[in-house]
Amino acid sequence: MTNPLIAVKHLKKTFEKNEVLKDINGEINAGQVVCIIGPSGSGKSTLLRCINQLERPTSGIVDFDGTDLVQESDQDLAKLGEKIGMVFQNFNLFPNMSVISNLKLAPMRVKGLSDEEATKIGMKYLTSVGLADKAEAYPNSLSGGQKQRVAIARALAMEPQVLFFDEPTSALDPENVGEVLKVMKTLADGTMTMVVVTHEMNFAKQVSDEIWFMADGVIQEKNTPAELFTNPQNPKTQDFIGKVLAD
Repeated sequence: MTNPLIAVKHLKKTFEKNEVLKDINGEINAGQVVCIIGPSGSGKSTLLRCINQLERPTSGIVDFDGTDLVQESDQDLAKLGEKIGMVFQNFNLFPNMSVISNLKLAPMRVKGLSDEEATKIGMKYLTSVGLADKAEAYPNSLSGGQKQRVAIARALAMEPQVLFFDEPTSALDPENVGEVLKVMKTLADGTMTMVVVTHEMNFAKQVSDEIWFMADGVIQEKNTPAELFTNPQNPKTQDFIGKVLAD
């Protein structure tokens, strides 16, 4: 049995007196796709941000490929950050830079690649998301779906070991959602390890190896999509699934 790529143990996060994450435990294997679902305010995004250390946990362990990220210095975390890609709700592209410049920035600054090397890698991933023709365009000229596909290509350009998505379609108009989910499905069908906070239940059903259902700062249930959606065990899961399937 190989060790998991990510192991979360007794993770807690408190903001002042508000305990947002309460004793979270879970494992993610290389190549696995885990979707995290649950009602708003359940701690899903905070969990994602604590795993990749954008938010420092109050206590617990986040073992990433044999290293406890919670114990790492900010300097060491910066190096590990190359291995973890993050796609945010709101794209976070630099509006004053062309699409290809957005993709080249981190590989050149963080990895020390030359402009030529970074451009080659950037174009590879822009092509993979169907936007090679937008390399010289600026973000403000793109649709929301195109911006999010650029954001995915930018994360891929660092060639990380795992990609995190924080509700990547929630800021999009309905007509743009499908194009982003299609790119994510292609990634999921490959070997990319993915952790996705999402409210797109059909997507979670189709691509997940495992679904974590969160409520009240706790992972209430973990299971395969088939089991979780057809035979949920936890009363909170049953209530949530009943409501989302009724919509």
